Amino acid sequence: MNDNLFATFARRMHERADAPFITTREGRDYSYREALDQAASLAGALKELGVVPGDRVAVQVDKSPEAILLYLACLKVGGVYLPLNTGYTPDEIAYFLGDAEPRLFVCRPAAIDAAEKVAAASGGARVVTLGSDADGSLMATAANATPLAQAVERSADDLAAILYTSGTTGRSKGAMLSHHNLGSNAASLVKAWRFSENDRLIHALPIFHTHGLFVACNVVLLSGASMRFLTKFDADVIFDELPQGTTMMGVPTFYTRLLKDSRLTREACATMRLFTSGSAPLTAETHQDFEAATGHAILERYGMTETNMNTSNPYDGDRIAGTVGTPLPGVEVRITDREGKNHEPLPQGDIGMLEVRGPNVFKGYWRMPEKTAEELLDDGFFITGDLAIIDERGYVQIVGRDKDLVISGGYNVYPKEIEGHIDELDGVVESAVIGLPHPDFGEGVTAVVVPKPGASLEEAGILTAISDKLAKYKQPKRVFFTDSLPRNTMGKVQKNQLRERYKETYQASR
Repeated sequence: MNDNLFATFARRMHERADAPFITTREGRDYSYREALDQAASLAGALKELGVVPGDRVAVQVDKSPEAILLYLACLKVGGVYLPLNTGYTPDEIAYFLGDAEPRLFVCRPAAIDAAEKVAAASGGARVVTLGSDADGSLMATAANATPLAQAVERSADDLAAILYTSGTTGRSKGAMLSHHNLGSNAASLVKAWRFSENDRLIHALPIFHTHGLFVACNVVLLSGASMRFLTKFDADVIFDELPQGTTMMGVPTFYTRLLKDSRLTREACATMRLFTSGSAPLTAETHQDFEAATGHAILERYGMTETNMNTSNPYDGDRIAGTVGTPLPGVEVRITDREGKNHEPLPQGDIGMLEVRGPNVFKGYWRMPEKTAEELLDDGFFITGDLAIIDERGYVQIVGRDKDLVISGGYNVYPKEIEGHIDELDGVVESAVIGLPHPDFGEGVTAVVVPKPGASLEEAGILTAISDKLAKYKQPKRVFFTDSLPRNTMGKVQKNQLRERYKETYQASR
């Protein structure tokens, strides 16, 4: 039996051949049959471009139906899909290309010159383009390629994708996800969230992230549902689409913005059966306000790049604000002493390190055996880095992060990377980057800078100086100046004190 995830999708796609798969407001739509045909042509193009099983295919393109079909084509040809945030700068892309050594780098047509320079200097990946209007050199190649009829044989443990996530030293780590990791998790979510061929998902998430790509698209493909594919989140568009939708996946930012609009009513959500939220913590206030306005309790779940989805509030039953629910079928969780080395479970109700095990847990970090051994234990449990508590009903509540990772708008931001750029600026002694409570983004990236004596530094100048070094979501929303950073007796910066000092920054600006 072929364990290629595409083969699993294809069986359902053939059953739903004439049904809509992806529709857009621009009118570029695909039935499941048309998606199968185009994916076959794109797989043929990838093969002609030299992609063989196991090769990485790096992709930094704008959201479009064809980008999803490229993902399917990559699976079909046996490649390893490597989506990259569209906000990454050439400097950031250079690291990923150098580390993953992809056979092919697919970029936006307008970025071809910069992409070819970066690729040439970072391992020599071949560069092709894919535009948001079904244009670009890859589509031209696909139009003349021999379609690939059958999915390449892959085992359950073969890699299907690599997604980069922030590392404890600031260096991004490539999480290796197998065909079984992705397929088993999607099957669990279809069942847990009651997806069927009658569903129409309002898809406003980016597709370079676990949430918008693997959670949303894989669940739709396995259930035979359809997606209304939106280029981005826009409240006016969402309200226009709600009457035709049945479900929406979002990050907390989506819901806080919708709550500010008087159009958010029970009547507006009359056809909807499910709103889910993830990628960042949803506040109890947002949960309660949304239910009061719409009659719908948002279903919050918990996942990571390395594990896909781990827990979920129930479809039927209490969706408890401030919790991420119970483990999905086949997933185990335990709370252990964060300072201990034996990873023995703590008594129920104690706060400790959350560890997870299941078919969803990744294979390890790309070319980082030491880091893999540190975080993926011999018994199969993965150390999430999140501090949590499990209540008497088995609901998991995340109470904090053991690392200084900032999650802003659903994206992981590691402070050390930003601090490195700020510390290089003239007139800066040092800096500390923290996440502060933000009503829209969950956490706002915030920099605290120590100037050199006599230096004349301004917030706008700092922001301008690093604007071309970092993706927009990583850039600080505020910069503060201080004479010194608080430290403990070992010289470690006490970021908890900085978070306390500036905690009202974004709340006061509501």
